[in-house]
Amino acid sequence: MSASDIQHAEADGDTEPTGWDAVRDLPPSAKLVAKVLEYNDTLTQSQLADETLLPPRTVRYALNRLEDADVVDSRFSFADARKRIYSLRIE
Repeated sequence: MSASDIQHAEADGDTEPTGWDAVRDLPPSAKLVAKVLEYNDTLTQSQLADETLLPPRTVRYALNRLEDADVVDSRFSFADARKRIYSLRIE
């Protein structure tokens, strides 16, 4: 994509939404997970399931959607390398 194509896309409003705008179009489960992460700095998937009262499979789906929207960071836990820790990138 050339620089002129990018300028035309920005002028047409074809840019990808970021921050909470990106979360707005996601399913309710992803919005809930994002809100819980907003109030808690970092949580594992099982902690998110406990906090949201959602099934683990739904939390996994929500986290995948949030990662696709580029609003969630994940890293390996130092305490248990089998687990991932999730945090919100939105300020």
